[in-house]
Amino acid sequence: MNRVKNILLAGVGGQGILLASEILSEALMLAGFDVKKAEVHGMAQRGGNVVSHVRYGDKVFSPTIPDGEVDILFGFELLETARNLDQLGTEGVVIANTLKLAPPSVSIGKEAYPAGLAEKILEKVPNAKIIDGMGLAQQAGDARTVNIVLLGALSTTMDLDEAIWQQAMEKMIPERLLEVNKAAFALGQSA
Repeated sequence: MNRVKNILLAGVGGQGILLASEILSEALMLAGFDVKKAEVHGMAQRGGNVVSHVRYGDKVFSPTIPDGEVDILFGFELLETARNLDQLGTEGVVIANTLKLAPPSVSIGKEAYPAGLAEKILEKVPNAKIIDGMGLAQQAGDARTVNIVLLGALSTTMDLDEAIWQQAMEKMIPERLLEVNKAAFALGQSA
């Protein structure tokens, strides 16, 4: 690889974005890449927007993705995915969850949750993958594995061996939760 690849994870606090970025970064390091990661947390630990930058290649000098150079926008919530569409590069890919979490302005009735977000995402990026992460996580046996379902979907767009993903999950996920997370990952791969 002669250029740095950029993955932007976007969602809200409490969705497991930070764990997903840790597993993703670990898998990339196990594959032999230089990896840099940076996170930006919103105003609230739960409910505020969270963005994680993951950059990898032969040599990465900065953890922050330059504007307009995202190769993969990895959205955990539809509104946060839509808000970050302008960060995509010309050949950028989108993987997004169908989940809609109301921001504080919507929760207090000040604004309405925007309609038609999935359609707007598909209009801008026709080959976007928009999946029901919550439904698949429940099918795996634990709704809290949505982040791992989404990671499984992301893995299908990357050229990393399955064994590397498994090794990264084994390192980052407690053993008692490993089997349900592996099931969630597999469901995400098939989505």
